[in-house]
Amino acid sequence: MAKTHQIKVERRADEGKGASRRLRRAGSVPAIVYGGELKPVSIQLNHNEVWTASQHDWFYSSILDLSLNGDVQKVLLRDMQRHPFKQQILHLDFQRVNDRETLRTAVPLHFLNQETSPAGKSSEVVITHELNEVVVECLPADLPEFIEVDLGNMAQGDVIHLSELKLPKGVEIPELKLGKEHDTAVVIAKFAKVEEEPEAEGGIAEVPAAKVAKDESQK
Repeated sequence: MAKTHQIKVERRADEGKGASRRLRRAGSVPAIVYGGELKPVSIQLNHNEVWTASQHDWFYSSILDLSLNGDVQKVLLRDMQRHPFKQQILHLDFQRVNDRETLRTAVPLHFLNQETSPAGKSSEVVITHELNEVVVECLPADLPEFIEVDLGNMAQGDVIHLSELKLPKGVEIPELKLGKEHDTAVVIAKFAKVEEEPEAEGGIAEVPAAKVAKDESQK
């Protein structure tokens, strides 16, 4: 079952760039809620509360309950604009969801037991995460906050594909419906190549010809 997280919001009357700048200076974040049978609504949220929530995976992949004076609308975060160098959220887009309609969204992957796996213990093996999230389809009630990927048995040469992920009941990966060629790698454990620097014959380092010519000209 998906968990929900409630976030308090206020309706925003003023719109435009000037109004948005005033909101940000006052410690709020302008946002919009759209989708479903209702019209888009401009709202504002407390920046500190949203910033704290944005540090967690659930803020990006869970059903959020936006509460406006007791009126709750279920939404998904669809877009976030951040300041290029400040720790500041500039704008948010939320999409309404219907409990009876299938939704499609990205869910983060959590990798477990990598360090204790045979590949993780070997200094000659590199484990690469080809994907850090995966797009899924499901009803809102079945949406997971994340999908676990157990790497405990991973050894050199092993590859975990999309089709090998253990999905919760009611959750599908639409990419797999397009054919075997879309069953992409999620994790790869491969041999780490170590390139040795070539040594000059007789243990004497080779001096570039340009440097020799320069030294000769200074004599």
